[in-house]
Amino acid sequence: MSEGRDNGARNDVADFELARALEVASGVPDPEVPCVTVADLGILRSVTRDDAGLIVVRLTPTYSGCPAVIAIEMAVQSALLDADIEARIERVISPAWTTDWISEEGREKLRAYGIAPPVGSSGGRRAFFAEDVIACPRCGSAHTTKVSEFGSTACKAHYRCDDCAEPFDYFKCI
Repeated sequence: MSEGRDNGARNDVADFELARALEVASGVPDPEVPCVTVADLGILRSVTRDDAGLIVVRLTPTYSGCPAVIAIEMAVQSALLDADIEARIERVISPAWTTDWISEEGREKLRAYGIAPPVGSSGGRRAFFAEDVIACPRCGSAHTTKVSEFGSTACKAHYRCDDCAEPFDYFKCI
């Protein structure tokens, strides 16, 4: 085998390992909202190799004070180790995460789980405390009432549907 082909074979192996690491990391559920993965939420920023060839998984917390940050990093690290993948986890805080990064599939998973996904985009100054009409994720009614600015976590508000009377969280647009 020529040296060029040998390098190509090593690159193929490296690419497979990287692809496998991406697949494994992408499937890790969020500990606070287990219906969505870190990839669905958009907090999985990248899976690359450093100069020494070690896989590096970069994660961005939903906000810097999120109590689940370490749990998420540990869950990704554990999933990779369970798959016999050696990797380093890096926390990336800039640019800051935004709900705009939640995938469409992630938004649908939230809705199916009973959490209203963010409405609109994060561009406005008042996005975090917006007074948008929030549809009930259970019945779809727009007749809802905000019960509390903070729900089960700081990034969610608590609402009640005025039609079906079900309480639900709304994932605030940040």
